[in-house]
Amino acid sequence: MLKLKMILQGLDRPQAALAQSLRLSGATVAQLLNHGLWPRSLDGDDLRVRIRAFLTAAGAKDAALADAFDEVEPPCAIAPGSTIVDAPVKEDELMLLPKQMLQLATRKMFGMFRDPFDELQCAQDMWVSPSIRYVREAMYQTARHGGFLAVEGESGAGKSTLRRDLVNRIAENNDPVLIIEPYVLASEDNDTKGKSLKSTHIAESMMSAVSPLAKPKSSPEARFAQLHKALKESHAAGYRHCLVIEEAHSLPLPTLKHLKRILELEVGFTKLVSIIMIGQPELGVKLSERNADVREVVQRCERVTLVPVETARLGEFLAFRFDRVGKVLADIIDEGGIAAIATRLSQHTRHGGRETVVSLLYPLAIGNLVVAAMNLAAQLGVPKVTADVVKGV
Repeated sequence: MLKLKMILQGLDRPQAALAQSLRLSGATVAQLLNHGLWPRSLDGDDLRVRIRAFLTAAGAKDAALADAFDEVEPPCAIAPGSTIVDAPVKEDELMLLPKQMLQLATRKMFGMFRDPFDELQCAQDMWVSPSIRYVREAMYQTARHGGFLAVEGESGAGKSTLRRDLVNRIAENNDPVLIIEPYVLASEDNDTKGKSLKSTHIAESMMSAVSPLAKPKSSPEARFAQLHKALKESHAAGYRHCLVIEEAHSLPLPTLKHLKRILELEVGFTKLVSIIMIGQPELGVKLSERNADVREVVQRCERVTLVPVETARLGEFLAFRFDRVGKVLADIIDEGGIAAIATRLSQHTRHGGRETVVSLLYPLAIGNLVVAAMNLAAQLGVPKVTADVVKGV
């Protein structure tokens, strides 16, 4: 640590004021004060002159200016046996980053020419935790043997990845299952905000997948009977059918109710169609037991939730991602940086008089934060991502 940090504290001047005066980011100044790392892109002597000018204006004595850039041991203010408790994060301080891209300078510095958090290229690129494994298997068993499943998760939790994995797994195993995916572009839950996905649209999509050459009947009832017949013939040929609806939180309540009719299509004791709905937490609201309009659907639908990456498994997740692009995690980010990521993507809230921590450690949020931190480290010339770099993003 530079003595400069202690001088600023003695003058009661925040690091942010120094950063603003120098026209540098807070992270750059933090690296300088805490680790003595000077920005490679700036002239060191000129920067020292500007810092001394700031200190002089703040009232620093000549003696302090003389050794401001000497390194000293950081003071220890923690009693033996005590633990460090992170300060609560206010709700308005927690902001998720938009999509981040590895900059050219970052790729060169870390010798990395493929984004470890980019779209997965194959099933082997997918990190699987115990909770993800459970959801993955629940989807596969529903598609393979029948059922009605709702998969809920926040944006970036990995819902689309699991859908792609399901399609890929069935194809690789040569399972006799037809995956039917209705188009949900611009789908909304009412016709005021956009186009709603109605049961007739779903039936048309199923008919097109099961019997693409058949000419649809004119009336809705006749088309539904035609679909039932086509499904029976496909089942007799040895196929099962799985209807997968993404963005299911946008389904209007009438369509949710009509899914029960599709689920009831059968031959003997065998259900002809299994259904998997994939959506954001709003889907859980629509499938609430208190919602009398869809109680028949709720009673038949199993619900699973994609949870955030556990804090204890964050390092494992990151190590897997970087290993897929041929890099060792320790060469990219240190333990303090990993802990800072967990802290940054956690929010302390009060609910029912108790303080709880809401985790946002979803793969997409983690990836954006790590890439942004790597870009900042490259700008600062820091060899790896540290806690200070993460805090500076």
